[in-house]
Amino acid sequence: MKAALIVVDMQEDFCPPNGSLAVQEARDLAPTINTLLAHPGFTLRIASQDSHPANHISFAPNHPAPNNRPFECHIEMANPAPGKESETKPQRLWPIHCVAGTKGAEIIPEIDTANIDLYVQKGMDARVEMYSAFADAFGNLDAEVNRSSVDVHLKGVLEERGITDVFVVGVAGDYCVKFTAVDAARAGLRSYLVEDAVRCVDPGLGWEEAKRELSEAGVRVVRSDGPEVAGLVGSV
Repeated sequence: MKAALIVVDMQEDFCPPNGSLAVQEARDLAPTINTLLAHPGFTLRIASQDSHPANHISFAPNHPAPNNRPFECHIEMANPAPGKESETKPQRLWPIHCVAGTKGAEIIPEIDTANIDLYVQKGMDARVEMYSAFADAFGNLDAEVNRSSVDVHLKGVLEERGITDVFVVGVAGDYCVKFTAVDAARAGLRSYLVEDAVRCVDPGLGWEEAKRELSEAGVRVVRSDGPEVAGLVGSV
């Protein structure tokens, strides 16, 4: 068993008090996440960051009124993979957030980045949303298809390092954390979401629906003080 920790999108724009897409209590996760980052049982510690261009498809102001209200409105988004352009899905619109090179895209200073081994910049393709650190919103995992959206082929890195188990934390539990954990399972890894180390955009029904999807995908929802984390033994 070799375990990796993925810290998802602990960035200024996702954290109160000034984040443009702040998730309630997100900044308060830092102590729990730092404890996990310091755990000797993790072979690899990864941090993902949204790194969007200013013209990203998910930004509400990039679409015409009146159907461009953030959080409320959806647009149709096409699959950017060659030969799959006719495949579409609805995309929820968000406030402008985590634009590459801005303060809002930076990891909050409360996170102990000295323990981060690898950074993954994602959501770089203006044409498509990318919640997961593995794949875009259409599930494109292939390195060639995905290269415009993300700067690291995460599945390949984990395979090269012999990782068998992935623990996912951060924000938002009902979006980027959920999809990262699901894609870890899709990639053939044992996948765990650490519930007390996540916060959600929609913490009520949104989180309940997320837990249903996680269960269906084979992802286990655990706690940072639970036996799954306590039982980790370091390996290099």
